[in-house]
Amino acid sequence: MTSRQKERLTSFLLLLPSIILIGVFVYGFIGWTVYVSMSKWRGMVPDYTFVGLRNYATLFSLHRFRVGVKNNIIFTALFIPSSILLGFFLAFLLDQKVKFEGFFRNVFLFPMALSFVITGTIWAWIFNPQAGLNVLLKKMGLEFLQSGWITDPRVALYSVVIAATWQMSGFTMAMYLAGIRGIPLELREAARVDGATEWQLYQKVIIPLLHPITVSAVVVLGHISLKIFDLIFVMTGGGPAMATDVPGVYMFMATFRQDLFNRGAAIGTIMLLMVAVVIVPYLIYSMRTEVER
Repeated sequence: MTSRQKERLTSFLLLLPSIILIGVFVYGFIGWTVYVSMSKWRGMVPDYTFVGLRNYATLFSLHRFRVGVKNNIIFTALFIPSSILLGFFLAFLLDQKVKFEGFFRNVFLFPMALSFVITGTIWAWIFNPQAGLNVLLKKMGLEFLQSGWITDPRVALYSVVIAATWQMSGFTMAMYLAGIRGIPLELREAARVDGATEWQLYQKVIIPLLHPITVSAVVVLGHISLKIFDLIFVMTGGGPAMATDVPGVYMFMATFRQDLFNRGAAIGTIMLLMVAVVIVPYLIYSMRTEVER
């Protein structure tokens, strides 16, 4: 056995425990979930009688599930752009060599260190119609801006988007700030020498160079938004009147409150496919980029 073959064998043996664990506890349970989603399992006693795609057909015929998917799409469409734009704006401000930059950077990053459960609890207090923001608006003489926030079906979903954006904008800020600081100063100076204004510098030079970071941010935020559960469950529980209901909340309710394990598994499988639609193209893009390099 050559030294190269020994190195490959050693590398494989070192990776083998991780491969086994991932195979069992990730892909194994994914396969088991798919299998349960095509069974008759209702109640505490497992029933693995195969029924094909019947559970999926039933699921898509349910009004609650269709509303949840619609809400999830709206949440994603609002959450991703708002987090990216706010994060980029914060990175732009910090890049202007402001005083106490380290302090402000930590302040903007702090929400990301919290779990969605804590964030949901905090914003549920803030958006409580009988307290929090409404009280502040009343004391400022801005009663016309008061709202039901998380109790009004018309604005509840937007309130959840605000809370999610508050938490994740620090993440995009950190990514963009690192990307901006990684751009050589020579490129900026060359653009300024050519007569470019600061706006043109960002529009023509910096933003195009940040494209890989934007793609990564969209993928990470999309993955989070499509499987969102804890933030919504803590803030609204999916209400009022299903205004904030999403597949993640319905999966929890169907599985652990109604004992419909087959339906919960079917919802989980659909959520996996929704996330895969976002993740797989990104992985293909990343692999092609690595090959081209």
